[in-house]
Amino acid sequence: MKSLLSAALCIAMAAFAGCGKKSESGGGEATGKSYTIAVIPKGTTHEFWKSINAGAFKARDELAAKGVKVDVIWKGPLREDDRDQQIQVVENFTTRKVSGIVLAPLDSQAMVRPVESAAEAGVPVVIIDSGLKTDKYVSFVSTDNYKGGQLAGEHMGKLLEGKGNVILLRYAVGSASTEEREAGFLDALTNKYPQIKLISADQHAGPTRETGYQKSQDLLNRFGNEVNGIFCPCEPPTIAMGKALRDIGKAGGKVKMVGFDAGSQSVQDLKNGDVQGLVVQNPVFMGYKGVMTLFEHLQGQKVEKRIDTGVVLVTKENMDEPKIHELLNPPLDKYLK
Repeated sequence: MKSLLSAALCIAMAAFAGCGKKSESGGGEATGKSYTIAVIPKGTTHEFWKSINAGAFKARDELAAKGVKVDVIWKGPLREDDRDQQIQVVENFTTRKVSGIVLAPLDSQAMVRPVESAAEAGVPVVIIDSGLKTDKYVSFVSTDNYKGGQLAGEHMGKLLEGKGNVILLRYAVGSASTEEREAGFLDALTNKYPQIKLISADQHAGPTRETGYQKSQDLLNRFGNEVNGIFCPCEPPTIAMGKALRDIGKAGGKVKMVGFDAGSQSVQDLKNGDVQGLVVQNPVFMGYKGVMTLFEHLQGQKVEKRIDTGVVLVTKENMDEPKIHELLNPPLDKYLK
């Protein structure tokens, strides 16, 4: 009898332990399991990254409303050329064994080893915004940047009616997102508007509005009397070049200006007629989708390797349409509390 009671007790205990184990491996909603997700932008200064931040926090808040605790840590370098700082941030979060990392790599090559090391350490990484020369990540959540560049090139060609002199002010070496935009812009001009002449395409604005403004002044000092159109592939040089054109009396459409991203100054310049087109992403959705995709992966769900977050050409004529207006004026304060 004693041995029978002991056997029954062992079976009951084993069943209880088995049930506990099954519950523990289930979804976060069922068990109250918490996650820590580090979101690492290229930089933390420009408005674009504040929108990414808002989207990441939006995902956190939605999951919290479903009973899932996700701690989203927002940390990145101040400047978008500080490779060493971004590497250090990734390595620190890997050492801390966070649940996962959402990363916008500021250099497509320099960030490869830190991301691969995180993956080897069991810390999954979702890449957002800008590409990386490895496949050791969970998913790539981003704009189709080449398509965005094509939209800019086609719009420039129409603005100039197929002829004239154009400047491409590049952003930074190693920034995959802007390099793809620049390539799309150049290909659109070459393929559709062969009579447009590119008079400068080898200058880089650098990571801040200040460096971009200095480079814009240099270019306009040299080409100001012959340039008809200018393309800038992201927020800092777009704003900087707009100011430089105003300084020499070439804004307001005298030189056609096409930029990228919806910084508040750029949107104001579009409204005022100093910019004739902005290619606009959806950074709030990008930040949101980056966190949600990583969470789904942590839950054992299958996720797409490539997720396109969309891109659209905005002009003065369509900027007040409801969907466009929302892209240009995202409710950041709602999430950045």
